[in-house]
Amino acid sequence: MKLLFKWLIAALAILIAAYVVPGVTITATGAFVAAVVLGALNLFIRPILLILTLPITIITLGAFSLVINALLVLLTAFLVPGFAIAGFWTALFFALVLAVVNWVFDFWSHV
Repeated sequence: MKLLFKWLIAALAILIAAYVVPGVTITATGAFVAAVVLGALNLFIRPILLILTLPITIITLGAFSLVINALLVLLTAFLVPGFAIAGFWTALFFALVLAVVNWVFDFWSHV
């Protein structure tokens, strides 16, 4: 039940971020599928990318992890029908807004 709740919250966060960021289009079903795909990519691919790019991440004081997040969002948009992003900068802004929305939801779920 907790997993289903987290999945619904992730889909809602994706819908809110898509509404806020211009250049992002997504359907409701696309948001649910994107939540699963983005979660799987963050679980399996992101740690590998973070290890491979550790030197540049250290040099940029962690800012390069935003680029990794944007690339994962672009890969999700490529894999999920009904989810489209205009370009890299849009994906970067979307990833930033998504992180903030997820942080707010996480904060309110623990209060």
